[in-house]
Amino acid sequence: MKKIGFLSFGHWGSHPAYKARSAADTLLQSIDLAVAAEEMGLDGAYVRVHHFAAQLASPFPLLAAIGARTSKIEIGTGVIDMRYENPLYMVEDAGAADLISGGRLQLGISRGSPEQVIDGWRYFGYVPTDGEDGTAMGRRKSLEFLDKLKGVGFAKPNPNPMFPNPPGLLRLEPYSQGLRERIWWGAASNATAVWAAENGMNLQSSTLKEDESGKPFHVQQAEQIRFYKEAWKKAGHQREPRVSVSRSIFALVNDMDRYYFGNEAERTDQIGFIEEDKRAIFGRSYAAEPDQLIKELAKDEAIQEADTLLLTIPNTLGVDYNVHVLSSILKYVAPELGWR
Repeated sequence: MKKIGFLSFGHWGSHPAYKARSAADTLLQSIDLAVAAEEMGLDGAYVRVHHFAAQLASPFPLLAAIGARTSKIEIGTGVIDMRYENPLYMVEDAGAADLISGGRLQLGISRGSPEQVIDGWRYFGYVPTDGEDGTAMGRRKSLEFLDKLKGVGFAKPNPNPMFPNPPGLLRLEPYSQGLRERIWWGAASNATAVWAAENGMNLQSSTLKEDESGKPFHVQQAEQIRFYKEAWKKAGHQREPRVSVSRSIFALVNDMDRYYFGNEAERTDQIGFIEEDKRAIFGRSYAAEPDQLIKELAKDEAIQEADTLLLTIPNTLGVDYNVHVLSSILKYVAPELGWR
């Protein structure tokens, strides 16, 4: 059994085939799709976060809106680039969104992916300290965010406040019990997966990772997950961790599916660079008739290792078509693979 959710990049644009022509379209359609996904029995609604792009950016207003319109489905991110964040303000935003949703927030964070602009976080007012680079700054902010999510007081109260204070040091509000255990780290390497385990975060592994062995993508990703699980066990955490992988999977069940994604059937893993000096492997897309799709997915070792599968969706094609894409996986594929 697996939890199955969707992951939206939240694109919009003026292409004549797009149903999402503006930011408003993408935001409102994201809410509608989450509502529909909950009704069909999907487990999660996740969104990507990218700055300086015609894509979803600041996630918390959207997450709160989805939380207010739904009652069961998990809501989350994959991932928030912590180089751009104020950890304390983010604790308040995340706490509010989690309380609105009734404790359903599953928040993916990370050092971040390659950007649209050079060092975009500098425009947000963030500068690494002496001896830091952007990666180290992102990790430092992440650890501060995790620490403040514990709800322990740290700020000295004003002796003459506007409103009465409780005794002792003050914490950030609103505080949401249990949110600290629902933070995920997006890891691109085996080492960062181990770091996530050591710091008590769940693991998100995407459709790309650093190419550390030359093996097929799904094999490398499965190895990464096993490194993570071993590190989690060694760290002595008292709860079971969660692991998600994301995939582009399309069951070709009608002519429109074949028109949009029939050419994806021959796709293979690709080698590229996520930064100038980091060789990366990008996982293939899966697109085939259901019977063939089931055979191919059964060989994916990383999906087998994960408890959560996030299906990347073509959000620009609109809510109705994405409902069809997701429901086709639930109907034709998931039961045959034991995911449902």
